[in-house]
Amino acid sequence: MWTLRSFAKVTYLVYLVQLAFGAIGPVTNLTISNADITPDGFTRAAVLANGVFPGPLITGNKHWHGLFQHGTNWADGAAFVNQCPIASGNSFLYDFSVPDQAGTYWYHSHLSTQYCDGLRGALVIYDPNDPFADLYDVDDDSTVITLSDWYHTAAKLGPAFPAGPDSVLINGLGRYTGGNASDLAVITVEQGKRYRFRLVSLSCDPNFTFSIDGHNMTVIEADGVNHQPLTVDSIQIFAAQRYSFILNATQAVDNYWIRAIPNIGTVDTTGGVNSAILRYSGADAVEPTTNPTTSVIALVESNLVPLTNAAAPGDPVAGGVDLAMSLNFSFNGTRFFINGDTFVPPTVPVLLQILSGAQSAASLLPNGSVYVLPSNSTIEISFPIVTTNGAINAPGIPHPFHLHGHTFSVVRSAGSTEYNYVNPPQRDTVNTGGSGDNVTIRFTTNNPGPWFLHCHIDFHLEAGFAIVLAEDTPDIASVNPVPTDWSNLCPIYDALDPSDH
Repeated sequence: MWTLRSFAKVTYLVYLVQLAFGAIGPVTNLTISNADITPDGFTRAAVLANGVFPGPLITGNKHWHGLFQHGTNWADGAAFVNQCPIASGNSFLYDFSVPDQAGTYWYHSHLSTQYCDGLRGALVIYDPNDPFADLYDVDDDSTVITLSDWYHTAAKLGPAFPAGPDSVLINGLGRYTGGNASDLAVITVEQGKRYRFRLVSLSCDPNFTFSIDGHNMTVIEADGVNHQPLTVDSIQIFAAQRYSFILNATQAVDNYWIRAIPNIGTVDTTGGVNSAILRYSGADAVEPTTNPTTSVIALVESNLVPLTNAAAPGDPVAGGVDLAMSLNFSFNGTRFFINGDTFVPPTVPVLLQILSGAQSAASLLPNGSVYVLPSNSTIEISFPIVTTNGAINAPGIPHPFHLHGHTFSVVRSAGSTEYNYVNPPQRDTVNTGGSGDNVTIRFTTNNPGPWFLHCHIDFHLEAGFAIVLAEDTPDIASVNPVPTDWSNLCPIYDALDPSDH
């Protein structure tokens, strides 16, 4: 059973992870407040959970971003999909069970672009029967690595689509170009030991190419799903994705650069930007002098093979599902559209509309952005990226798409034209690639409720790049009984002065 009480004007989606301030949970309070912080040498106001950035690591045994919330759709946290926001000065209790998930997740505000301003942290559900337990010696608070983009201007005050972050923070610390040599995160290992590192992208926008000088990494988990061990020397990780990897600390006692290069903004590590330090016990407390490792075995998503239940839902042929959808993306310069509609948050959450009697897509708001899915059915969704007359249909590629309430099989990955129905990677956030890609996912509708499907570049979500999948609408009310406090969220929020929304 997970119990989380949050205070202030935010809504949450919990995934799983935290760091230097010690883990909390599974029963805890998160207090949301504004405060000035200086994570990269530049001081700015931020929105914080329990006064720290990243927010505190939440842990538990067996399993919010990525949690299925079966029977507790009301606790999924997405503003105006699953609930009204929590009004400032108020609190809300998220009380839910996670009986069948373990792995690496995270949590964040799911209201507008609020998490870009600080309200994000990691969440880990430990598995007492971890099938990989004999492959590592250490897996604790010290082995969680968070990657965050950081901006010196609040999201609502900056450009709608920033050209890149001012800095990249690893475990909440970093530097910016032209700034001082502020403190960097130091991750300490002991020579001869094996470590399970949990890498979490808390990104609002960029993807990162992650590497550790002189060390390979053996990937064993993607987005909370165990996969067969795969050794790589770099990992491209997109917004909202997570990986666990095993690192064998077999190198000489020394300091080694950890690098997280964003795809936009400052894309080198001059002066220690985009960097942290891997320090072997006994090494001097100095910055590394190591050179970057030339990547020769970069992670390729399609090489990931699930450890169990590997086959994709449906029949192993193109279109071998109960319902196949292809999403037609477009952009008008300011807004993104899916199948001709841009997502504008409704004033009444989709879940509340359904509980009030609306059942069909035509009767659910926002018009054109809600798709009703049948129960106990196999679903296939494709995300074609195309260029027409020199213009790409979804600028700002690559777009990481996240589905709430499910993991899915990626039967066609970015950069590949092959379809794999036998043992495709399974995850909850997928890179949809570039022009010519037609990334395709499959899942089964076994979790009644309205579930958000959206680009996890938060600036793109704010510009309407999302739809809602209303799954098994006839059974949503009976499967998801809502607490009284949830029913009170909208009246309290609606009574606020509009300036406080």
